[in-house]
Amino acid sequence: MRIIIIGQGNVACNLLAAFNRNNVPVEMVSSYTGLDTIPQNADVYIYAVRDHALAEVINQVHTPQRALHIHTSGTIPVSIFGPDKPHCGVLYPFQTLSKAHIIEDFTTVPVFIEARGIDDISALYTLALTITPHIYEASQSDRERLHVAGVFANNFSNLMYAIAKDILRDTHIPFSALLPLIDETAAKVHTLPPRAAQTGPAVRGDQDVMAHHLELIKQPEYREAYKLLSSLIKHED
Repeated sequence: MRIIIIGQGNVACNLLAAFNRNNVPVEMVSSYTGLDTIPQNADVYIYAVRDHALAEVINQVHTPQRALHIHTSGTIPVSIFGPDKPHCGVLYPFQTLSKAHIIEDFTTVPVFIEARGIDDISALYTLALTITPHIYEASQSDRERLHVAGVFANNFSNLMYAIAKDILRDTHIPFSALLPLIDETAAKVHTLPPRAAQTGPAVRGDQDVMAHHLELIKQPEYREAYKLLSSLIKHED
């Protein structure tokens, strides 16, 4: 089976490493400069490009109709593939992926798949199984909600880390002092519901501590974030 990954970004590089680690030969081409050199006889084409560029890239790829075309987006529907690509689907790896930090054990990563027909679902499942055992069928609407959940769980959490680091600026305390706290917080939700794991002055209703924190925070936008998030914690029940 010949597999082509179109793209050279975060998702593409991690998928390439995962397939190679499991002795699945894969070729990578750039979505910017390599589209006119894409082999026309591959069995699978994986589009790992930005959502806004996906339709344009797909329309520039012309292959035999037997080929399976897959995108990796959490929000784009299967219908983005036109009638010239009847065998198509989605393979959405649900993990924060970076070129600078390749996932060493992709078998821990859940992958969500969708396709038009039962045969394509079977092919997608077989392909995904070469890199992870955690495979789930998910409709577009479910993937969209999962993507939003991921933004809260990952992107917004990471922003909180950046704000925490900024608040420690001009102190003698390094950001690394927060890492045990960050790790323990993440570890808790493996065994506790997130609400049961919640600690801190907001959940305790400690108004004096929260008022003092607001005095210490110099940036107005951080104060607003503190007040909003504390309010959400207090009313989460």
